[in-house]
Amino acid sequence: MSKKETFRVVTRASDGTLRIRDFPSPDPILKMHTQIGVDDSSADLALRGLPVFRGLIGPIPEGKNIVRYESPEVFELMSKEWANKKSKRRRRTARPATE
Repeated sequence: MSKKETFRVVTRASDGTLRIRDFPSPDPILKMHTQIGVDDSSADLALRGLPVFRGLIGPIPEGKNIVRYESPEVFELMSKEWANKKSKRRRRTARPATE
């Protein structure tokens, strides 16, 4: 279980662009958002016990040492992009017939 060293908050700026802010701990986020609980059911064990904030979706693992929180608007946008992403088709190579 690795320790998360960066706490990332992703929101939408007034001009529609993504606004990403990184923090070394969840303390600055606590000053901006109200903590409503702690994560106790994440499949990523390193996220268990991390704070859950009102108005943010998360914690979400991002890489090895980053935990991410997103505004609901960004979460919806990213989820739609992920769902609509087309994967490359894999083509099976034909094996030569053996006699």
